Amino acid sequence: AMVRMRSDPRTRVYVDRRTKEGMSNKEIHRCLKRYIVRELYPLILADLADSTPAS
Repeated sequence: AMVRMRSDPRTRVYVDRRTKEGMSNKEIHRCLKRYIVRELYPLILADLADSTPAS
């Protein structure tokens, strides 16, 4: 999450918005982790479904 906060433009916009809402860095990190998981979880499930042999 830390690298993404510095390098990803979408994440910078997200962090800036959360900062303007008055959130602390700790709260922003927590929200950002959830945000990242919501992006990655469907990809992990899709990959798992592709690699699981059908019975």
